[in-house]
Parts: sequence; C-alpha cells; structure tokens
Amino acid sequence: MSLTLPVAHNDVAATRPATHAPHRRRPTPEPAETGGHLASVSKALMLLDIMRSAPGPVGVSMLARDAGMPKSTTFRLLAYLEQSGFVERAGKAYQLGWRLFELGNHVEHCRPSGLREIALPYLADLHARTGMNVHLAVLSGTDVVYLEKIHGLRSIPIGTSVGTRMPATISALGKAMLAYADRATLREVVESGLEGRTPYSLRQPGQLIAQLRETRETGVAYDREESQLGINCVAAPIHADGEVIAALSVCGPTRPVSAEAHADLVRVAARDISRQLTLARAC
Repeated sequence: MSLTLPVAHNDVAATRPATHAPHRRRPTPEPAETGGHLASVSKALMLLDIMRSAPGPVGVSMLARDAGMPKSTTFRLLAYLEQSGFVERAGKAYQLGWRLFELGNHVEHCRPSGLREIALPYLADLHARTGMNVHLAVLSGTDVVYLEKIHGLRSIPIGTSVGTRMPATISALGKAMLAYADRATLREVVESGLEGRTPYSLRQPGQLIAQLRETRETGVAYDREESQLGINCVAAPIHADGEVIAALSVCGPTRPVSAEAHADLVRVAARDISRQLTLARAC
C-alpha cells in the first residue's frame, strides 16, 4: 500500500499542542439511557474504567464524582461488582479484583499458545542480549496497548507498564504498526491530532507519513526521545495471516549505546515470532 496523507488538512490544523498532560480515558455514558439494565451495565463499566486509570484504591465519593452519578447508585453498583469478584475493598476504598485479571488473561493474544506466550522467549532473549527494556504491544484505535514488558535491575526506568496505553504516533511500536495500517486508521490518527510529550515529538502529519514510509522500506520504526527524554526505541512489526497484529521494541538510554544499534536483532526477533504465530495458527 502506498502511504499518503489520508486527509486534506494542512499540517498546523491537524496538530495538537505539545503541552498536554496524560489524561484518563473514560467510556462515554449512554446519553439516552437513564434506567434499566443497559444503563446499569454502562455505569458499572465506567466505574471499572475509573479504577483502572487510578494509581491506587479509589473512594466512593471520588468514584461517584468522576462517573457523574449519585453516591447511592455508586454504592449499589460497587456492591454488585464486589459480590462478583470484579472489585474488592481496600479499607473504605475500592480497587479492581482478581476476577478481572483472570478475564484479561483470556483475551485472544493472552491465551495459551497466543501472541504473548509465543513472543515471550524472544522478548527474554532480546533483553538478555541488549540489557534494555523490551516491549510487546498491539494497536487499539490511536494508541498502543502494552501486552508485555521485560526489564532488569540495570535497565533504565521507562514509564511503561503492562495494560497501559501510549499514543501510537510517539511510540516506535505504534509507528511500526501504523506503517501497515489502512487509510481509515491513518485518517483517525491524523484527525485526532499528534500528541507531543517532548520537544522531539512529531508535530506535523507530513513528518509522520514520511517516517511510516521509511518503516515500510526498512522494517523498523524509531522513537528518538519522542515519548520520554533520554530514551530511544526501535521496533519491528509482527505479522500473522498476511497482516500486522503487533510489534515489539527495545528501549534504552540515548548514550552510551542507543537502542537503534539493536535494529537488526529486533527485526529478526519479529520475523521469528511471525513465523511461529503462522505455524501455531495453521495447527
């Protein structure tokens, strides 16, 4: 596919200011539903999403305020969720329960013989060879979602964790997958704006398209201090059944050895994971 700018915006109009702080994403409440089972399910999911984004246990008052619902409704929904094991008490506050952990590990890529299990030995090998942080992620809308992270005591700290999101346009992982995305996905990414987190983050859609073209030619994508100052990353796409389904990356300090020096290792690991996935799906 020939990569072209998917919308007719000028670069400035499609750009988001670089001073945004990371924000917590919430499901949009049902606008027309004020009662009944559908509204209750939607509100319960909203509470779970608020707890997912919180750094620790959340009190009822804060949950009710952030969800925009009465405390009485919040108490009632939390009681149902607690009874089902989806949330649990932490003193007077609430946090996500282990039942959600169990469910999360049964999504497609986390099942036995799925993407995460097949990729894990290759991720571990990359970490052993490079000593750097190694990530596995998938594309979800305009973000990457981290499925796995391997790091060691000597790895430089990076603000990523399993189950969290990062804007695709400032991530080597994201760009490795966007390079093979369809026009609708590229249009959504550009129209949502390019989020800048550092002075090196991409600001213009044209810059992004140029990098995606380069990734299709070389098989790797880079994050050169775009998501975190002092950190470089190199990523490669993982293919299965003729499409890109994920990407892996190596991230480390810009000095003394940049992650870019390991581009060949990353490219080969992604190729080998792709082969193993293809074999597993054929069985």
